[in-house]
This record gives sequence, C-alpha cells and structure tokens, in this order.
Amino acid sequence: QVYLVESGGGLVQPGGSLRLSCAASGGIVSVYGMGWYRQAPGKQRELVASISRAGSTNYADSVKGRFIISRDIAKKTVYLQMSSLKPEDTAVYYCNTDGVNYDWGQGTQVTVSS
Repeated sequence: QVYLVESGGGLVQPGGSLRLSCAASGGIVSVYGMGWYRQAPGKQRELVASISRAGSTNYADSVKGRFIISRDIAKKTVYLQMSSLKPEDTAVYYCNTDGVNYDWGQGTQVTVSS
C-alpha cells in the first residue's frame, strides 16, 4: 500500500521560511514525477510545484522565485523549501505524483500570519 506522509508545516510570520517534507513509500519518488499541492479554505486544491522524473522543475506563478522543490530518491522523500512566505500561502500542503496517482495523505498545515 502506498502512503504519502507530509510534515514540516507550522505557523510562520510573513517573510519567513519553512521546509516541508513528504515521505513516500515504495519507489514512487524515483518512478514518477512528484508534485506539491495546496488547498486553502474555500478554494480548490492547486499544484504549486512539480519535479519530473528527469529532475526538471516547474512552479505556479504565485510561488515562482520563492519555493524550491527537490527530492532525495534514496530517502524516498520530496521537499518543498518555502521562503518569503505570504499570508496567501496559508493552506494545507499535500504531495502526490504529478498525475495524482495515489490517495491523498493528511497534508501539513502552513499558516502565515503576524
């Protein structure tokens, strides 16, 4: 059974930084492109960053230049380094394959507030 476990969220002031981690079972981090998604209250879940099997990355315009996605295949983990955080980044963050092949994990809450 595949699992995706997100961690690293928390409360941070505007301008602050956080690093999210996603531990994935099996070999999915090496087999699939992976993505970080977020869902803010009252909004649809959106893809904010992705990394392909080849390692190329893409970002939503809203986070470009502030977020960095990376992965450690040996550790079966995907990361999201978030900097210059804004209140509008407040959301529950999830990881999944870039094709959303698996059930969602529990996510990790990120709250940006002073």
